[in-house]
Amino acid sequence: MVHGTARVMLLQCVPGHGWHEAGAVDHCQEPAGPPGPLVFMPNLVPPKIPDGERLDFDDIHRKRMEKDLNELQALIEAHFESRKKEEEELMSLKDRIEKRRAERAEQQRIRSEREKERQARMAEERARKEEEEARKKAEEEARKKKALSNMLHFGGYMQKSEKKGGKKQTEREKKKKILSERRKPLNIDHLNEDKLRDKAKELWQSIRDLEAEKFDLQEKFKRQKYEINVLRNRVSDHQKV
Repeated sequence: MVHGTARVMLLQCVPGHGWHEAGAVDHCQEPAGPPGPLVFMPNLVPPKIPDGERLDFDDIHRKRMEKDLNELQALIEAHFESRKKEEEELMSLKDRIEKRRAERAEQQRIRSEREKERQARMAEERARKEEEEARKKAEEEARKKKALSNMLHFGGYMQKSEKKGGKKQTEREKKKKILSERRKPLNIDHLNEDKLRDKAKELWQSIRDLEAEKFDLQEKFKRQKYEINVLRNRVSDHQKV
């Protein structure tokens, strides 16, 4: 309260000037009531106002308000500009996140497609191997059946040969002796599964060897028969001449 009163008194007591609205005064009036405590007032230099001019407080207040309004407007604009930049950065970050998410999804899709293709190739390879094994097994079974059939035919041929006498009987006995020497007792009662498999492989190899030997003998017989026919034809032609 003391400071307000002192300031009003200072404004009213400008040396050499006075208020035109209130009338000119040349001295300061003391405030009513008991005197207050002494207040230290700095030695302020009042602004110089040219003679004849009025101090327009409304204009000062208006300019002050305009200045404050401009500062406030600048702060608001700076705030919205900062907010706009933050929103733009946020949108850019969201775009990068979405782009990265899409890239990861695409990479995952490519990996899944490659894995499906790999699984399909593996399945095709397994099917091909199984088919190849089945084909080989069927061919092996066919060869075994053919070998057994040839052996049966050979046995029938031997039975027919037994009916012949003389020199043929002697040849039959020789063949029978050779076969008896080649045939050995199996003795497989004491063998386990693995040894039985080995024995079966050994017998199968023996059958293949016999088939090869039989084929060679048949080819040799064909060649000899052909040579005999050629010689007979030559002798016949020579006799005609």
